[in-house]
Amino acid sequence: MRAAPTILHLDMDAFYASVEQASKPSLRGKAVIVGGLGPRGVVATASYEARRFGVHSAMPMGQARRLCPNGAYLIPRFSLYRQVSDVVMALLRELSPLVEPLSLDEAFVDLEAGGVAFDSRGARETGERLRADIRAATGLSGSVGLAGSKMLAKVASEEAKPAGLLLIEPGTERELLAPMSVRTLPGVGPATGEHLRRAGITTVGELAEAGEDELVRMVGRSAGAGLYRMALGLDDRPVVAERDAKSVSVEDTFDVDLHDRVRIRGEVQRLADRCVRRLRDSGHSGRTIVLKVRRYDFSTLTRSETLRGPTDDPAVVREAAARLLEGVDTTGGVRLLGVGVSGLADYTQEDLFAQSLAAEPDGADGSDRTDGADGTGGADVADRTGRGDGAGGGAVTSGAAEAEAEGAHGAAEPSVEPEPAPERRWAAGSDVRHAVYGPGWVQGSGVGRVTVRFEQPGSEPGRVRTFRVDDPELEPSDPLPLVGDGTESRP
Repeated sequence: MRAAPTILHLDMDAFYASVEQASKPSLRGKAVIVGGLGPRGVVATASYEARRFGVHSAMPMGQARRLCPNGAYLIPRFSLYRQVSDVVMALLRELSPLVEPLSLDEAFVDLEAGGVAFDSRGARETGERLRADIRAATGLSGSVGLAGSKMLAKVASEEAKPAGLLLIEPGTERELLAPMSVRTLPGVGPATGEHLRRAGITTVGELAEAGEDELVRMVGRSAGAGLYRMALGLDDRPVVAERDAKSVSVEDTFDVDLHDRVRIRGEVQRLADRCVRRLRDSGHSGRTIVLKVRRYDFSTLTRSETLRGPTDDPAVVREAAARLLEGVDTTGGVRLLGVGVSGLADYTQEDLFAQSLAAEPDGADGSDRTDGADGTGGADVADRTGRGDGAGGGAVTSGAAEAEAEGAHGAAEPSVEPEPAPERRWAAGSDVRHAVYGPGWVQGSGVGRVTVRFEQPGSEPGRVRTFRVDDPELEPSDPLPLVGDGTESRP
């Protein structure tokens, strides 16, 4: 514990939903729910307007729709969230070299290490200045907690929400904590909270009065000792600038259980490619490939394979994931698949055997090695984000290639009409651009139509127009910045 409240905890307010409200003027002040939109989707973040209806993060999306039927339900746009997060984290690093990010929207900062605050007055001024800088740079609000320890700073930021600042003066910790619910303490979830409630302990003050011995008897030595220290406001953990990643993984929950083994294999390959892209973006490689399969009955199986050395080769990860899948029974149906890489390193050790295979000319083993060589990344865009163009990705089937070859030699075989392109899909909340009306976002789609609201950050709420889903003048677009240029006019 420090003698001055120089540990700062920043928590952006309803981050994903606030970004959506800032980028979509028509949603400001309205209930916004961000998450998976399918039958098995889960709420990632709800705006404060939606929380008044009882909607909260981790809630099934179906339940959220029943509680708040008139809310705006949007897919997450993680690329934009990361951009905004980078701006916020850069402001934190201007304050101190010791910044410990916990997620895209949350971090601890050691103000003393940065020389910007050594007492309560300096800490409060720094916190207020930070909130103003974040508002100016992003248009968003964040809540700040200041205390002599990480635990208390996090408690303070939670109490300050939304858009506030709370400083806990050293020496007042126990008085402040005593009336709070035990669920306020980090690590006390629903199960532990219910266990304590049944024992007659509902507040932090009652937790402290119970004593360490009683808590150890109730929840075990490690958890009991930790609970007692937190109840007294004791926490000596330092702010750690670098948090080494232990693994990189991706997973998808499917709206309908998958039974087709070929489809399941294809999804695993697609997830492996996504995982490698994320692995490379983080600057890592890994030795252990992990496959996660959740079956129709919610039973979850995890299989892993450790390679001879770390890799970031998508072909190696795909092959390992495929081998792991062969050992899993999926006949009853699969509701979730995931692929991960652990045992991370910052270098790669190439697989010489894989290299020798890659060096063989196409078709040397009697197969077309270019077919599907780049995985199913195109399907990832269309199927998961709803922003694919549905044009088939330009892949050529072997039959079409043979017909083309025969035509080049003057064969008289009649040409085969190509199959029509699948219908384009537009997910609610995704960014688009129209050749005439400019940038906008998808409000909804169905029965061959897509509804778009044309507006952008900083503008007035825009008009809504409806188009055919295959309108050639409507295209997916990158998100516009929340603050800055944002004054783009129509072409």
